[in-house]
Amino acid sequence: MISTVEPERCRRLNAAPARGGEYVLYWMQSSHRSEENPALRYAVERADRARLPVVAYFGLWPSYPGGNLRHLTFLLEGLADAARSLEDLGIRSVIRIERPDSGVLALAKNASSVVVDRGYLRLPRAWCGTVAGECRCPLVQVEANVVVPVETASPKEEYSAATFRPKVSRLLDRFLRPVQTTPPERSSLDLDLSTLAGISPGAILSRVEIDRSVTPSPVFAGGTSEANRRFGAFLENGLDGFTRRRSDPGEDGGSGMSPYLHYGQISPVTLAVLAREHGGEGAAGFLEELVVRRELAANFVHYNDHYDGFPCLPAWAQRTLGLHRDDPREFLYTRDEFERAGTHDPYWNAAQRQVVHAGMMQGYMRMYWGKKVMEWSASPEEGYATALFLNDRYGLDGRDPSGYAGVAWCFGKHDRPWRERGIYGTVRSMTARGLERKFTMDRYLERVRRLSAGAPGSPA
Repeated sequence: MISTVEPERCRRLNAAPARGGEYVLYWMQSSHRSEENPALRYAVERADRARLPVVAYFGLWPSYPGGNLRHLTFLLEGLADAARSLEDLGIRSVIRIERPDSGVLALAKNASSVVVDRGYLRLPRAWCGTVAGECRCPLVQVEANVVVPVETASPKEEYSAATFRPKVSRLLDRFLRPVQTTPPERSSLDLDLSTLAGISPGAILSRVEIDRSVTPSPVFAGGTSEANRRFGAFLENGLDGFTRRRSDPGEDGGSGMSPYLHYGQISPVTLAVLAREHGGEGAAGFLEELVVRRELAANFVHYNDHYDGFPCLPAWAQRTLGLHRDDPREFLYTRDEFERAGTHDPYWNAAQRQVVHAGMMQGYMRMYWGKKVMEWSASPEEGYATALFLNDRYGLDGRDPSGYAGVAWCFGKHDRPWRERGIYGTVRSMTARGLERKFTMDRYLERVRRLSAGAPGSPA
């Protein structure tokens, strides 16, 4: 039987020979969903060929760098939703509190093969490498969280969206083909495999040691069902005006999908197909953000080993920021002052309060926010580290390729040199007066005030 999953998405990670087993194991590392999931689809096809059931596994490691109560709550809400939908398909979910690589190796002892989805960051890649080296059955990776597979889109790190856009755009029609996950011919629900009972987020949270100082978002709940609900509302009420409204801080112009994409709770293929079917100018703008910009970020972290540090920047940006390192700064703030939104700038403070409270920041304000962290830090390296820390700590879409690319952009990545000025050198600058010329900023301040006060109808 020929797989319905594009071969460019699939990669064999080891050379272990085929063998018998009790099940096909789907290592649900980065795609926490049953809907439009090529990795799960591939696992079901392998299982049906071998006349075996499918077991889905997730290893919950509370010590994952940067994790806190906010991130873990959202993740567990998504896993609970995924477990319910997998059960409807006859697939047993095994969720255990352990390092994922050791958990997979334990379950793989009784598996005929292992299928894993693809993560782009350093630690998930290392886990896959460990399993590939020790697993005694075939390990296949299936790329499920981008529209166009990373190496297919480009064989190298791209300089900017301008160089990447034509490469990925000409491949869209080929890869915008949703796959439907059908129930495996054999159910795994009766298999005796220890797991966390009921997959209740509250019960699991009570059992783990984790940083509880960042509380769950009162605005965003995790799960594919919630992602579908939110995107349905966006299609109906927001997509047509997306291009016009997305940059205005005073408007609620975004789709709100980035947390769900980060945790693999919804597929970018699903979103792209729905947006294309809707059509219009807003759809074109949305696809630019979803495919070109988001997948440029995946290209960045895949090909640049320094994606989470100052050395990832292009040489011209590092050079110009270094030349202006000792420029006098009118304002200087510590990391603690930034975190407490204790600057002189009401717009910056509002952006920081927004992400601290809701777990998301308006897109244009995120750019302004990052530029000012650079400007008001003692050195560009210190500013870079502070921006990454705050973004990863509070953002539900932190610790993500798009987050790393977004911070890097504020320091010159994926951009070009501009007119030289103090502190920034030739890196693009942003000012409060520029915000005021373009937007009615009082509306943004009021939005954040209402959000922080818990007023109804106050989205992030």
